[in-house]
Amino acid sequence: MLIQACPNGPRRPGDHPALPVSPAAVARDAAAVVAVGARELHVHPKDDAGADSLHPAHVAEVVTAVRAAVPGVPIGVTTGAWALPDPGERVEVIRRWTVLPDHASLNWHEDGADDVAAALLDRGVQIEAGLWHLEGVAAWQASPHRDSCLRVLLELPDGLDGAAAEAEAARLLAAVGKGRPVLLHGEGSSCWPVLRSAVRRGLDTRIGLEDVLSLPDGAPAPDNAALVTAATAIVAAVRAVDGAGG
Repeated sequence: MLIQACPNGPRRPGDHPALPVSPAAVARDAAAVVAVGARELHVHPKDDAGADSLHPAHVAEVVTAVRAAVPGVPIGVTTGAWALPDPGERVEVIRRWTVLPDHASLNWHEDGADDVAAALLDRGVQIEAGLWHLEGVAAWQASPHRDSCLRVLLELPDGLDGAAAEAEAARLLAAVGKGRPVLLHGEGSSCWPVLRSAVRRGLDTRIGLEDVLSLPDGAPAPDNAALVTAATAIVAAVRAVDGAGG
């Protein structure tokens, strides 16, 4: 299974002491997390104030820096509407990207998702279909670009315990249907239960300061490398139990 690292997300400077914001810092984190088991990166380009940005220069700077730090490791970026709310402007800015990521996440519940998808595919950028709830699944299923997506990115919200996480994951997976690559992850208190669920289900997952600021035991996470190390330990532990039981 694939562990994707999400080192910064929409968080701002000051949200965590080790949050990487500048392209150089994100590149250093990329090298650190790949060294301990991450096989892919999902990064949020930032402007000078540390806010998410889809501007061509900001995308180019971070993708170039990360690609130099971890050659051959796939790099994805966000296209979240919070970075640029007008979907027409998002389409236009994607058309002006000068350095292309390998893929980009696209939340299908956001306005203009199909137009943004078309712009990404026209540029040769693969798409992770971000599905947060059943409404998002329905919008994606109705999209003409549904079958062109690299994978489905199921994102479960903060606040779910183990049983609730399992139930919500099952509900969304049933709605998505079989036969599609899925990356399953949670946020906040849901992150670790959902990660364990992904491992048990044989699905790809992700981890990083975008999704959670604490380790599985509740202690503050010192950095992204510690989170990826904890995730790889969970993968090994779950597989060991499954193997012993099988």
